[in-house]
This record gives sequence, C-alpha cells and structure tokens, in this order.
Amino acid sequence: MSKIVTFGEIMLRLSPAGTDRFIQSDAFRIIPGGGEANVAVSLANYGHEACFVTKLPEHEIGQIAVNALRRYGVDTRFITRGGKRIGLYYCETGASMRPSKVIYDRANSAIAEATPEDFDFDAIMEGASWFHWSGITPAISDKAAELTRLACEAAKRHGVTVSVDLNFRKKLWTSEKAISIMRPLMKYVDVCIGNEEDAELCLGFKPDADVEGGETNAAGYEGIFRQMKEEFGFKYVVSTLRESFSANHNGWKALIYDGKEFYQSKRYDINPIVDRVGGGDSFSGGLIHGMLKYPGDQASALEFAVAASALKHTVNGDFNLVSEQEVLALAGGNANGRVQR
Repeated sequence: MSKIVTFGEIMLRLSPAGTDRFIQSDAFRIIPGGGEANVAVSLANYGHEACFVTKLPEHEIGQIAVNALRRYGVDTRFITRGGKRIGLYYCETGASMRPSKVIYDRANSAIAEATPEDFDFDAIMEGASWFHWSGITPAISDKAAELTRLACEAAKRHGVTVSVDLNFRKKLWTSEKAISIMRPLMKYVDVCIGNEEDAELCLGFKPDADVEGGETNAAGYEGIFRQMKEEFGFKYVVSTLRESFSANHNGWKALIYDGKEFYQSKRYDINPIVDRVGGGDSFSGGLIHGMLKYPGDQASALEFAVAASALKHTVNGDFNLVSEQEVLALAGGNANGRVQR
C-alpha cells in the first residue's frame, strides 16, 4: 500500500448525548476529529501508511488526539508537540427539520500558531505517493495558510500527487479571503474535491443547480468543471451532490470529470442518518484509495468513495470506521443491512 500524507488540525469534538441540545446538557462526550485527520483514519483502515501532520500541545489533552489516531493505525511520528491548546468544537446533532449546529473554540490553537521551523516537509514527503489537505487548514490562520503552501511545494518537489477538499467554512473566513488564499494554491493541486458551495465561495465558480431546493442535476456542474480544469489544470474535478431532505434524511451521490468524460455515481438514500459529521472527509479518503486501487478508472474510484461516505453516515463520531471489504460490499449492491453471521 501507499504512503499518504495529510496535513491539518485535529480537534476535540464535545457533543451532548444523542440529539440533546447544548442548553439541556450537563455532560459532553469527547470525540477527536478534524478534516485531514479523518481522511488519514479512513486510509489507515484501507491498509495504507497514513501519516497525519499537525502540531499539538505536549499535555495530556493533546495526547488524547494522538492516542485516537494511533488507535486506528495512523502514523503520528510527524506530529510536532508544543503550543498551549488544542482546538475544540461543540457539535449538537440535529433531528428532522432541526439542523445540526457547530460552535468553534479553536482560536490560537497549536497548529494555528505553528511556524515553518516546526516541520521538515521535505522529510515528511519523502517516499509519499499522495498529499491531501483541505480548505479548513489555511482558514485557521495566516500562519497555517503559509504552512499549507510550503507543504504543497514540498509535495511537488517530490513528485507527490496533491488533492484538496475545498471545504469552505463561513465561521472561519469570508469568501473574499478564501478566494484570495485558495486560488493561488490551486496551481499545486491535481485532484480538486468540493461541492457547489465550495466551488463558488472558495474559487468563484457557481454551478447552475438549486441545491437548497433539492435539485442536484449533475448537468449543472459540467460547465464549471470544464472551466475549473481549464483554469487550474486539474487532472480530476470531483463534486459530492447532497440532497438534504432533513437532518436525518439525505440523498448522496457524486460526479467526477477527467477532462474527457463525466461520470455520475449511483445514488444512495441515507435514512436515518446516525452522524453526518466527517461525511465529506470519508468521501475524500475513499476517493484517494479508489484512485490508487483503480488507476485510470475514475468510475470505480468514485463508486468506492460514494459507498464509503454513505457508510460513514451510519457511524458515530468523525472517523469512518469501515473496512475496504464493507465498502466494496455496499458498492456492489449489498445494502440490505442484514446481520453478518
């Protein structure tokens, strides 16, 4: 299997029990997670040498995150220790017409204050096949944005494939700031992953699709896929297509374009959703694995990614704790949920 590097922030998620609201809770469950860390866990579950890079405090609270990654086979040797705090976020799980809610408490975290001296990106990228990051990381701070650029440059020096999940977060930055930072970083990217909102708010491309109204016609994306590939030279442009009927019920599929043809995946009706946090990250992890497992076969890679992400919606927590065999079974049509004996 391949060495895959991901770079970003792992946080501690604090959540009430079940679908309780914040204001009625007297205890929160601690759940480690974060965009690129979630991708690393998925890839470790599929058998890869998944290396997660970040900076965490040396104290015991930082160690919670390190231990969580090690538990699922992620390589933590490139995690720098130092700084004063680990980022937190509070997540209230929605139900029916009440959406889930996230409140961040991540300002001045260790990775937000990290400097280039904290990482030897050339050593980190040595022997790697793939490097993945998301738009959340440069949104954390200007320092983190600079580190993202340096990591991408090192990846290119070592001939490493680079993927990005655009992942716009309006609670972290404005669209204007995102476009000013993200567009210059696209010159390093081979595989661009996002959704309709990400493409518009991070890169300035607006698809012709009414997603809020439940319309996810893939044809509305084809024009911007062509534009994005032409402007940035991506090898692949990929979008997830989510139909949100309620907090518990979503439709889920995806679209990929390699410059020659478009391929739309099968659609999954996910109802009820157990936990949708990390759904996009599980898609990215599945796509990376699929592209490495099925080189040149974008259809098989996409079907693996969509099935992996559909399964994630049935798993509590940020991490997608499923095996390659389980994903292949679902992608192959086994969705009856019968007990496996």
